[in-house]
Amino acid sequence: MDWEFTEDAAFLALCDAFRESGETSAIEFLANGEGAFHFQELTQNAAGEGIDLSDSDTLDEFQQEVIETMQSLCID
Repeated sequence: MDWEFTEDAAFLALCDAFRESGETSAIEFLANGEGAFHFQELTQNAAGEGIDLSDSDTLDEFQQEVIETMQSLCID
């Protein structure tokens, strides 16, 4: 993927909300309302950057990359 999502405002908001939630699992956080909201915003921004996430495999790969990045960057 050519888009550096970690610099996107939606990803930064996602990480901030994740830290503030006290949740230790990025997967669990994305499954709740606030995490899902921020992830949806991030996917919309990806579409705006020309990333096609309409294929479920591509979306799954993107979501896994986001989860791994959140786990490494957002957990103190």
